[in-house]
Amino acid sequence: MSDIALILAAGFGILFVIFAMMIVNQLSKRGFKINIPLIGFLIIKYIHQYRKISLQETGKTGPLFYPCLASINLAFVLLVVSFLLY
Repeated sequence: MSDIALILAAGFGILFVIFAMMIVNQLSKRGFKINIPLIGFLIIKYIHQYRKISLQETGKTGPLFYPCLASINLAFVLLVVSFLLY
């Protein structure tokens, strides 16, 4: 059972990376400067910047924000569950 939780955690982690890169792409299209060497450390800042910019532009949170947060939270919860079951 812990193997399944670990595989799902890895899958959600990969989804988080995909959503985060899509967010970074959207920010760079809008003229926001992206620091590529430090992207791993600044990704949380970029995700919240995406939310802020999309709220200013449309009045709504961008469509990538919540799936990105949900995927990293699910990955973390499943990782904890897999360690508890091991």
